[in-house]
Amino acid sequence: MSTLLNIAIQNGSDAVVGIIEDVIKAHPEIEFGAARTITGINFRTLVRSNLPTANFRNANEGGNASLSQWENRLYSCHILNPYWEYDKAVADSHEDGAAAAMANEALGAMEAAMVTLGSQFYYGNKATGGQAKGHPGLLDFLDSALTVDAGGTTDDVASSVWAVRWGGQGVQWLWGNGGELALSEVATVRVTDGAGNPYTAYRQEILSRPGLMVGERYAVGRIKKLTTDNGKGLTDGLISDLLAKFPVGRPPDALFLSRRSLNQLQRSRTATNATGAPAPIPTESFGIPLYPTDSILDTEKLAL
Repeated sequence: MSTLLNIAIQNGSDAVVGIIEDVIKAHPEIEFGAARTITGINFRTLVRSNLPTANFRNANEGGNASLSQWENRLYSCHILNPYWEYDKAVADSHEDGAAAAMANEALGAMEAAMVTLGSQFYYGNKATGGQAKGHPGLLDFLDSALTVDAGGTTDDVASSVWAVRWGGQGVQWLWGNGGELALSEVATVRVTDGAGNPYTAYRQEILSRPGLMVGERYAVGRIKKLTTDNGKGLTDGLISDLLAKFPVGRPPDALFLSRRSLNQLQRSRTATNATGAPAPIPTESFGIPLYPTDSILDTEKLAL
């Protein structure tokens, strides 16, 4: 399975490979996420919405032909383009030189890009947590039948757990323009301060075109309304309820959750531990790996 890092290496983006390696480990939805490149910025594919029927028949008796039901979906990649300007006089006086100063900023910009992508992955362009000019996220593709309601009642303190199955028929990152993820050369430019006064600065940018596709309805599931209300935190029982919604033989590959939800799960296991000893920090539930991430909010609205 290809990932963002694989694509950066294969495309020869040496300038960004090291930066990605430094920052991607804090963003498991990107580090472990299936990814593919597309030639342009749009990708159209058929998504099966229902299987055909398959019936027995008697000898010398005909049957009714049946076909799958398909939905034609268009996925788009959107411009993610952080850039930074550094006062030339300040950069040139850096202890390790201007190149080191700009490299530090490039690392910070890539980290910021990963933070933005992580949030967009879940919340898309229709909810708090995502950006309106970005691509849709899991929340936009989720089938309501694959949702478990934890029953929290306090607004603005809710969180979610997301079940994801990766791959071409599952969830997959798209990288447009052949996997464009470019770090520009450093340019010397004239800029102005807040009062309109000019000075000389170094400028650099990262240009990419990310998108997200969900290949079928059973690729994404969610536990919602996990709150700090008594008895409304994450438990293995809720995870079991979510996994029961996935077809046999096609379980999710990963469960993504906030650090608070992970703590709630650990405390629920401690409460039922036969020895009375604290349970270890959970790394899986029913064989599905757990990935804590800061991209999932603990301040979701109940209506989300």
